[in-house]
Amino acid sequence: MAQTRIMIADDHPLVRGALRTALAGVVPEADIVEAGTFEDVTDCLGKGADLDLVLLDLSMPGVQGFSGLMYLRAQHPGTPVVVVSGNEDRGVIRRCIEFGASGFIPKSVDVETMRGAIRDVLDGRAYTPPDVDMSSPMDRETGDLVRRLGSLTPQQVRVLMMLSEGLLNKQIAYELSVSEATVKAHVSAILQKLGVESRTQAVIAASKIAAGQPVAVE
Repeated sequence: MAQTRIMIADDHPLVRGALRTALAGVVPEADIVEAGTFEDVTDCLGKGADLDLVLLDLSMPGVQGFSGLMYLRAQHPGTPVVVVSGNEDRGVIRRCIEFGASGFIPKSVDVETMRGAIRDVLDGRAYTPPDVDMSSPMDRETGDLVRRLGSLTPQQVRVLMMLSEGLLNKQIAYELSVSEATVKAHVSAILQKLGVESRTQAVIAASKIAAGQPVAVE
């Protein structure tokens, strides 16, 4: 366990401190990396950081709703992500798991519960609050959405996130250090994979994803 490396991604120092305390009781020798913005998260992972676990807040600077989780699952599928959030809506918890999170820990739980949840995930098990029913299959609309989003490449997920922020193709090209033609190709692929006909529809879909709302894809 001495080599375990964990990232705490939350913009509130007090929350990061509480998570550090919880981790100390599970993996006292862990190398803990802190990130206060989603850009910090992507920069760290982009430099090749080998993480055993990411504890991710759903809402932090640079990301809202499920888009950050989607990005991490697409870009770094081998890194387990546990959502740690103050939003305890049962639908949100279930959607996090459906989008690939290895667990969901409400910020309201006590330290011992948090430690048990972290221990479960590090041992390869998933964790959700015991009062959340995960036994029933996801509805058809959600299943189709998860499948379509899962077909996006990591770069297409990044482009989709930037579209939801209102960036133009030229701005996206600059941020990703690619040509505008490459961005246009990504946008065309996103439209096809999401089953929408225009950039505007893709932006609407992306904004609903970020807000944690279901997206109807015909």
